[in-house]
Amino acid sequence: MKRRFVQFVALLVALWAALSSGGVLAEPEDISAAARSVVRVVLVSEQGDEPGLVGHGSGFAVGPDLILTNAHVVQPAREIEEIRIGVVPSQGKNGWFARVVALSPRNDLALLKLTEPGSLPPITLFTGPVADGSEVFAVGYPGNVDLAQGLDVGDIVSPTSPVKTRGNVSAGRSSKQFETILHNAAIGGGNSGGPLLDSCGRVIGANTFGTISDGSDSEFYFAVSTREILRFLRAADVKARSTGIACRSMEDLERAETERIANVQAETEEEARSAEAKQREAEELAQREALMAIIAERETGMVLAGIALLLSLVSGGAVLFFNDSDRPREAKIAGGLAVLLLAGAVTTWLLRPSFSDVTNRADEFAGREETEANPKPATVDLTGKFICALNMARSRVTVSDPIDLELSWREDGCADGSRQFGIGADGWSQVAVSDADSMVTVAHFDPPSGEYRTERYYPTLDVMTQLQAKLKEIKAPKCGAGEEAAAKLAEDQRALIALLPKTPSERMVYDCRNTED
Repeated sequence: MKRRFVQFVALLVALWAALSSGGVLAEPEDISAAARSVVRVVLVSEQGDEPGLVGHGSGFAVGPDLILTNAHVVQPAREIEEIRIGVVPSQGKNGWFARVVALSPRNDLALLKLTEPGSLPPITLFTGPVADGSEVFAVGYPGNVDLAQGLDVGDIVSPTSPVKTRGNVSAGRSSKQFETILHNAAIGGGNSGGPLLDSCGRVIGANTFGTISDGSDSEFYFAVSTREILRFLRAADVKARSTGIACRSMEDLERAETERIANVQAETEEEARSAEAKQREAEELAQREALMAIIAERETGMVLAGIALLLSLVSGGAVLFFNDSDRPREAKIAGGLAVLLLAGAVTTWLLRPSFSDVTNRADEFAGREETEANPKPATVDLTGKFICALNMARSRVTVSDPIDLELSWREDGCADGSRQFGIGADGWSQVAVSDADSMVTVAHFDPPSGEYRTERYYPTLDVMTQLQAKLKEIKAPKCGAGEEAAAKLAEDQRALIALLPKTPSERMVYDCRNTED
């Protein structure tokens, strides 16, 4: 009974946390992507014949060769000359040595710079407000986990995946000394300097210390806020990646997209029903107009036939008159005229429109009205230069700049004069692998609708290595190589996409307008 009660309370807490954070659920891919930037900061003593491990903490890359950590993590190296600072990445084969380039004991921050060639994927800092109760993740290298795993010094100085714990922001309280974020995502000795992430994998703080517990109290932890970090980095003349865009889950985006498609379909169906009703009204109106026109034409024909018949009778009377007056020439003329008038009367009567012609006449009226109301649409130019505006309502932006873009497009799938897109069942697409950002971008373009979509993935080093190997096997065609080459490219790109995570970390949808129209 007690166990069920505990489970019930845990469920309520989870629901409260989800509601407090606006219902935003973390995407595992986002946290994993951010973890690539997390490093272990080790202090190595060079005293004696054998180097020894003095201590270690955590840190995260704010530049390819710049690492942020806590000041207290590297303080021994500032005091003892024989102690060197090492940076061990979460993935790869080796680490690097680094030196302190900026230090702020007041808010427990330090900036390290690699002293040898090396590169790390920089993390993104979140500059927006952090809501009370929002979900957070602590990422780093707690020593108690190393101890429980039985890791030795060799293991600690080798690339190892960081530990991730989940919690929530607690009450929004800060320490007096500097601005901090209070949370309950468990950390231990060795987590110091590691990032505290939001649900989209952006840094909202650097973990620094926790409360002291005697075993019966709940433990809480403090992270130096992003605002403190940004001020520190600006003072060190470092421009870190940052964003203030609120976190939005891919689930929310998919749900909104499903609703949008449903609304578009409903609007299309409503427009079709409305068009059908208007068509029926137009057909009925055309029928009425055709009937009235035919009645009018029949009446006009009857009147004309009557007049011709009457004149024919008058001409016949003139024939008799001229015969009696012995005027044969005038009698012949009057007789001929009488015959013509009689023939005209009969012809006019016979050529009156029939009521059976109503349908054909109605179709003519309806066609003319439709042409006048719906002139032939102008031809849409699917090539040229486009201005593409980011549609935030349809996008999930986590770390990228939310800026519009320009696109030059040719009908053969050549973009910007150098990027050849592949053509497949899903339209035009291109896969781009960036080693500098350890990022993969899958772009799609639909010229008729003007929709340009990019989906970005942040794979692990192992996946990036596989992607590079696959890329070497693919012979990318030059722009304008032809439809067959574009189809082959799309097929080759499917092998790259198969290696990527199931869900992208970002999806950016643009509405493109041809500037040459």
